Amino acid sequence: MISEKYISAAESYKITQNEIGLKFITIDNRLASAKIALQGAHIMQWKPHDIKNEVLWLSSNTRYMHGRSIRGGVPICWPWFGAHPTDGSFCPHGFARVIPWRINEVIDLENGATKVTFLMLPTPEVNRQLSYQFNLEFSITIGSSIHLDLKTTNLSEQPFLIGEGYHTYFQISDIENIEVTGLENKIYSDKARGYKKFTQEDQIKFDAEFDRVYLNTKDTCVIHDKGFDRKIIVQKENSESTVIWTPWDKKVKTMFDMGTEDEWKKMICVESVNALENSVMVYPNESHNLIAEYLVQEY
Repeated sequence: MISEKYISAAESYKITQNEIGLKFITIDNRLASAKIALQGAHIMQWKPHDIKNEVLWLSSNTRYMHGRSIRGGVPICWPWFGAHPTDGSFCPHGFARVIPWRINEVIDLENGATKVTFLMLPTPEVNRQLSYQFNLEFSITIGSSIHLDLKTTNLSEQPFLIGEGYHTYFQISDIENIEVTGLENKIYSDKARGYKKFTQEDQIKFDAEFDRVYLNTKDTCVIHDKGFDRKIIVQKENSESTVIWTPWDKKVKTMFDMGTEDEWKKMICVESVNALENSVMVYPNESHNLIAEYLVQEY
Protein backbone atom coordinates (compact mmCIF):
# COMPACT_ATOMS: atom_id res chain seq x y z
CA MET A 1 0.00 0.00 0.00
CA ILE A 2 1.28 3.47 -0.86
CA SER A 3 0.70 6.10 1.81
CA GLU A 4 -1.49 9.06 0.84
CA LYS A 5 1.49 11.32 1.42
CA TYR A 6 3.11 10.10 -1.77
CA ILE A 7 0.17 9.55 -4.10
CA SER A 8 0.11 13.26 -4.93
CA ALA A 9 3.92 13.39 -5.24
CA ALA A 10 3.93 11.49 -8.53
CA GLU A 11 1.61 11.37 -11.52
CA SER A 12 3.74 9.10 -13.69
CA TYR A 13 2.74 5.73 -12.25
CA LYS A 14 -0.10 3.27 -11.87
CA ILE A 15 -0.57 0.02 -9.94
CA THR A 16 -1.96 -3.09 -11.62
CA GLN A 17 -2.67 -6.64 -10.48
CA ASN A 18 -2.73 -9.92 -12.39
CA GLU A 19 -5.24 -12.75 -12.08
CA ILE A 20 -3.45 -14.41 -9.13
CA GLY A 21 -2.95 -11.20 -7.17
CA LEU A 22 0.63 -10.26 -8.04
CA LYS A 23 1.00 -6.49 -8.18
CA PHE A 24 3.04 -4.32 -10.53
CA ILE A 25 3.92 -0.64 -10.71
CA THR A 26 4.21 0.92 -14.17
CA ILE A 27 6.13 4.17 -14.67
CA ASP A 28 5.74 6.37 -17.74
CA ASN A 29 7.41 9.77 -17.46
CA ARG A 30 8.73 12.12 -20.13
CA LEU A 31 12.11 10.33 -20.19
CA ALA A 32 11.38 6.61 -19.99
CA SER A 33 8.97 3.82 -19.13
CA ALA A 34 9.41 0.96 -16.68
CA LYS A 35 7.51 -1.90 -15.07
CA ILE A 36 8.36 -3.35 -11.66
CA ALA A 37 6.85 -6.33 -9.85
CA LEU A 38 6.25 -5.80 -6.14
CA GLN A 39 7.23 -9.41 -5.57
CA GLY A 40 11.00 -9.12 -5.39
CA ALA A 41 10.93 -5.38 -6.22
CA HIS A 42 11.82 -6.87 -9.59
CA ILE A 43 12.46 -4.49 -12.49
CA MET A 44 10.94 -6.19 -15.53
CA GLN A 45 11.23 -3.43 -18.10
CA TRP A 46 13.03 -0.10 -18.52
CA LYS A 47 13.35 1.77 -21.79
CA PRO A 48 14.21 5.41 -22.45
CA HIS A 49 11.79 6.90 -24.98
CA ASP A 50 14.58 7.87 -27.39
CA ILE A 51 16.09 4.35 -27.58
CA LYS A 52 14.95 2.02 -30.38
CA ASN A 53 15.22 -1.41 -28.75
CA GLU A 54 14.39 -2.75 -25.30
CA VAL A 55 17.24 -2.57 -22.79
CA LEU A 56 16.24 -5.43 -20.49
CA TRP A 57 15.53 -8.99 -21.61
CA LEU A 58 12.45 -10.77 -20.28
CA SER A 59 11.70 -14.40 -21.11
CA SER A 60 8.46 -14.99 -23.00
CA ASN A 61 8.06 -18.14 -20.90
CA THR A 62 8.55 -16.69 -17.43
CA ARG A 63 5.93 -17.80 -14.91
CA TYR A 64 4.29 -15.14 -12.80
CA MET A 65 3.69 -17.07 -9.60
CA HIS A 66 3.82 -16.39 -5.88
CA GLY A 67 7.23 -17.33 -4.53
CA ARG A 68 8.89 -17.83 -7.94
CA SER A 69 11.45 -15.48 -9.44
CA ILE A 70 10.79 -13.81 -12.78
CA ARG A 71 13.20 -14.89 -15.52
CA GLY A 72 14.73 -11.69 -16.87
CA GLY A 73 14.89 -8.03 -15.96
CA VAL A 74 16.78 -7.23 -12.76
CA PRO A 75 16.45 -9.89 -10.04
CA ILE A 76 17.85 -8.84 -6.65
CA CYS A 77 20.17 -11.44 -5.13
CA TRP A 78 20.31 -11.06 -1.32
CA PRO A 79 21.47 -11.96 1.36
CA TRP A 80 23.60 -14.55 -0.42
CA PHE A 81 24.74 -14.88 -4.00
CA GLY A 82 24.52 -18.32 -5.60
CA ALA A 83 23.82 -21.30 -3.37
CA HIS A 84 23.40 -20.80 0.37
CA PRO A 85 26.81 -21.45 2.00
CA THR A 86 25.54 -24.12 4.43
CA ASP A 87 21.94 -25.12 3.60
CA GLY A 88 21.15 -26.29 0.08
CA SER A 89 17.42 -26.26 0.77
CA PHE A 90 17.37 -22.47 0.83
CA CYS A 91 16.54 -20.51 -2.32
CA PRO A 92 19.54 -19.93 -4.62
CA HIS A 93 20.57 -16.26 -4.70
CA GLY A 94 18.57 -15.59 -1.53
CA PHE A 95 14.94 -14.79 -0.89
CA ALA A 96 14.80 -11.08 -1.78
CA ARG A 97 13.65 -11.79 -5.34
CA VAL A 98 10.73 -14.05 -4.37
CA ILE A 99 8.98 -12.33 -1.44
CA PRO A 100 6.70 -9.26 -1.38
CA TRP A 101 8.09 -5.75 -1.01
CA ARG A 102 6.16 -2.62 -0.04
CA ILE A 103 6.23 0.63 -2.00
CA ASN A 104 7.36 3.31 0.43
CA GLU A 105 7.29 6.32 -1.89
CA VAL A 106 6.99 7.41 -5.51
CA ILE A 107 8.33 10.85 -6.41
CA ASP A 108 8.51 12.68 -9.74
CA LEU A 109 11.80 14.60 -9.84
CA GLU A 110 12.40 18.03 -11.38
CA ASN A 111 14.61 16.55 -14.12
CA GLY A 112 11.72 14.38 -15.38
CA ALA A 113 12.84 11.14 -13.74
CA THR A 114 10.76 9.16 -11.23
CA LYS A 115 12.13 7.69 -8.00
CA VAL A 116 10.46 4.62 -6.49
CA THR A 117 11.52 3.27 -3.09
CA PHE A 118 10.65 -0.21 -1.83
CA LEU A 119 10.97 -1.82 1.61
CA MET A 120 11.25 -5.57 2.09
CA LEU A 121 8.41 -7.06 4.11
CA PRO A 122 9.63 -9.53 6.78
CA THR A 123 7.95 -12.94 6.57
CA PRO A 124 8.13 -16.05 8.79
CA GLU A 125 10.24 -17.72 6.10
CA VAL A 126 12.73 -14.82 6.16
CA ASN A 127 12.93 -14.96 9.95
CA ARG A 128 13.55 -18.71 9.78
CA GLN A 129 16.49 -18.27 7.43
CA LEU A 130 18.25 -15.39 9.21
CA SER A 131 19.49 -15.02 12.76
CA TYR A 132 19.87 -11.23 12.64
CA GLN A 133 17.67 -8.16 12.36
CA PHE A 134 17.99 -5.90 9.33
CA ASN A 135 16.31 -3.31 7.17
CA LEU A 136 16.44 -3.60 3.37
CA GLU A 137 15.49 -0.68 1.14
CA PHE A 138 15.66 -0.53 -2.65
CA SER A 139 15.48 2.76 -4.55
CA ILE A 140 15.11 2.97 -8.33
CA THR A 141 15.41 6.22 -10.27
CA ILE A 142 13.88 5.87 -13.73
CA GLY A 143 14.93 8.32 -16.41
CA SER A 144 17.23 8.45 -19.43
CA SER A 145 19.45 6.23 -17.28
CA ILE A 146 18.30 3.94 -14.47
CA HIS A 147 19.90 4.16 -11.03
CA LEU A 148 19.65 1.30 -8.51
CA ASP A 149 20.47 1.55 -4.79
CA LEU A 150 20.05 -1.44 -2.46
CA LYS A 151 20.61 -0.36 1.15
CA THR A 152 21.26 -2.97 3.85
CA THR A 153 21.13 -1.76 7.47
CA ASN A 154 22.23 -3.90 10.39
CA LEU A 155 19.75 -3.59 13.27
CA SER A 156 21.42 -6.34 15.32
CA GLU A 157 24.14 -6.22 17.96
CA GLN A 158 26.49 -8.43 15.93
CA PRO A 159 27.97 -7.99 12.43
CA PHE A 160 26.66 -10.16 9.60
CA LEU A 161 28.04 -11.20 6.22
CA ILE A 162 26.06 -10.82 3.00
CA GLY A 163 26.44 -11.74 -0.63
CA GLU A 164 24.38 -9.64 -3.02
CA GLY A 165 23.92 -8.55 -6.58
CA TYR A 166 21.82 -7.30 -9.46
CA HIS A 167 21.43 -10.35 -11.74
CA THR A 168 20.60 -8.13 -14.71
CA TYR A 169 19.52 -9.58 -18.07
CA PHE A 170 20.29 -7.19 -20.92
CA GLN A 171 18.57 -7.39 -24.31
CA ILE A 172 21.04 -7.79 -27.19
CA SER A 173 20.82 -8.38 -30.93
CA ASP A 174 22.73 -11.70 -30.86
CA ILE A 175 25.12 -13.23 -28.34
CA GLU A 176 27.71 -13.92 -31.06
CA ASN A 177 27.58 -10.31 -32.26
CA ILE A 178 28.52 -8.53 -29.03
CA GLU A 179 31.55 -8.03 -26.84
CA VAL A 180 31.98 -6.87 -23.26
CA THR A 181 34.84 -4.60 -22.22
CA GLY A 182 36.03 -3.37 -18.84
CA LEU A 183 37.28 -6.64 -17.34
CA GLU A 184 40.61 -6.95 -19.11
CA ASN A 185 43.42 -8.25 -16.85
CA LYS A 186 40.94 -9.18 -14.10
CA ILE A 187 41.05 -12.51 -12.25
CA TYR A 188 37.90 -14.61 -12.48
CA SER A 189 36.49 -17.80 -11.01
CA ASP A 190 35.08 -19.94 -13.84
CA LYS A 191 32.06 -22.02 -12.81
CA ALA A 192 32.03 -23.81 -16.17
CA ARG A 193 35.56 -25.07 -15.42
CA GLY A 194 35.15 -26.16 -11.82
CA TYR A 195 35.60 -22.71 -10.27
CA LYS A 196 39.27 -22.57 -11.27
CA LYS A 197 40.77 -19.09 -11.46
CA PHE A 198 42.13 -17.48 -14.60
CA THR A 199 43.02 -14.01 -15.87
CA GLN A 200 40.95 -12.27 -18.56
CA GLU A 201 43.33 -11.19 -21.32
CA ASP A 202 41.16 -9.32 -23.82
CA GLN A 203 37.62 -8.08 -24.32
CA ILE A 204 35.01 -10.80 -23.83
CA LYS A 205 33.39 -12.54 -26.80
CA PHE A 206 31.03 -15.50 -26.67
CA ASP A 207 31.01 -18.88 -28.42
CA ALA A 208 30.12 -21.26 -25.56
CA GLU A 209 28.58 -21.38 -22.09
CA PHE A 210 29.99 -18.56 -19.98
CA ASP A 211 29.64 -18.29 -16.19
CA ARG A 212 32.39 -16.28 -14.51
CA VAL A 213 32.76 -14.25 -11.33
CA TYR A 214 35.32 -11.49 -11.86
CA LEU A 215 36.86 -10.66 -8.50
CA ASN A 216 38.18 -7.46 -6.95
CA THR A 217 36.88 -5.19 -9.68
CA LYS A 218 35.04 -1.89 -9.33
CA ASP A 219 35.35 -1.06 -13.01
CA THR A 220 32.61 -0.03 -15.42
CA CYS A 221 31.63 -2.62 -18.04
CA VAL A 222 30.36 -1.84 -21.54
CA ILE A 223 28.27 -4.11 -23.76
CA HIS A 224 29.10 -3.29 -27.39
CA ASP A 225 26.26 -4.40 -29.67
CA LYS A 226 26.87 -4.03 -33.41
CA GLY A 227 23.47 -5.45 -34.32
CA PHE A 228 21.59 -2.81 -32.33
CA ASP A 229 24.14 -0.07 -33.10
CA ARG A 230 24.51 0.78 -29.44
CA LYS A 231 26.42 0.24 -26.25
CA ILE A 232 25.10 -0.31 -22.73
CA ILE A 233 27.25 1.16 -19.98
CA VAL A 234 27.11 -0.64 -16.62
CA GLN A 235 28.49 1.53 -13.82
CA LYS A 236 28.60 0.53 -10.16
CA GLU A 237 29.64 1.54 -6.65
CA ASN A 238 30.38 -0.61 -3.58
CA SER A 239 30.49 -3.68 -5.79
CA GLU A 240 33.75 -5.64 -5.87
CA SER A 241 32.67 -8.45 -8.22
CA THR A 242 31.14 -8.67 -11.69
CA VAL A 243 29.42 -11.77 -13.07
CA ILE A 244 29.07 -12.46 -16.79
CA TRP A 245 26.67 -15.25 -17.75
CA THR A 246 25.13 -16.87 -20.81
CA PRO A 247 23.82 -20.47 -20.67
CA TRP A 248 24.38 -21.45 -24.33
CA ASP A 249 22.46 -24.10 -26.22
CA LYS A 250 22.95 -27.24 -24.08
CA LYS A 251 22.32 -25.78 -20.65
CA VAL A 252 19.34 -23.75 -21.81
CA LYS A 253 17.53 -27.01 -22.65
CA THR A 254 17.51 -27.84 -18.92
CA MET A 255 15.87 -24.51 -18.05
CA PHE A 256 12.09 -24.52 -18.44
CA ASP A 257 11.60 -20.74 -18.36
CA MET A 258 14.15 -19.41 -20.86
CA GLY A 259 11.63 -18.89 -23.64
CA THR A 260 11.69 -20.19 -27.19
CA GLU A 261 14.52 -22.29 -28.59
CA ASP A 262 16.76 -19.39 -29.63
CA GLU A 263 15.52 -16.73 -27.22
CA TRP A 264 18.60 -17.10 -25.01
CA LYS A 265 20.72 -15.71 -27.85
CA LYS A 266 19.08 -12.33 -27.28
CA MET A 267 20.32 -11.87 -23.70
CA ILE A 268 23.51 -11.42 -21.71
CA CYS A 269 23.80 -11.07 -17.94
CA VAL A 270 26.27 -8.45 -16.70
CA GLU A 271 25.83 -8.48 -12.94
CA SER A 272 27.08 -5.98 -10.34
CA VAL A 273 27.62 -8.11 -7.25
CA ASN A 274 29.57 -8.85 -4.08
CA ALA A 275 30.27 -12.57 -4.09
CA LEU A 276 32.74 -15.22 -2.92
CA GLU A 277 35.73 -13.48 -1.32
CA ASN A 278 34.09 -10.11 -2.00
CA SER A 279 31.12 -10.74 0.30
CA VAL A 280 30.40 -7.77 2.58
CA MET A 281 30.46 -7.54 6.38
CA VAL A 282 27.80 -5.15 7.69
CA TYR A 283 28.44 -3.92 11.24
CA PRO A 284 25.84 -3.04 13.91
CA ASN A 285 23.97 0.20 13.27
CA GLU A 286 25.77 0.65 9.94
CA SER A 287 24.53 0.48 6.35
CA HIS A 288 25.92 -0.74 3.06
CA ASN A 289 24.65 0.50 -0.33
CA LEU A 290 25.01 -1.53 -3.52
CA ILE A 291 24.68 0.94 -6.38
CA ALA A 292 24.47 0.45 -10.14
CA GLU A 293 23.52 2.68 -13.05
CA TYR A 294 22.73 1.70 -16.65
CA LEU A 295 23.01 4.04 -19.62
CA VAL A 296 22.38 3.32 -23.31
CA GLN A 297 24.23 5.14 -26.10
CA GLU A 298 23.21 4.53 -29.70
CA TYR A 299 25.75 4.97 -32.48
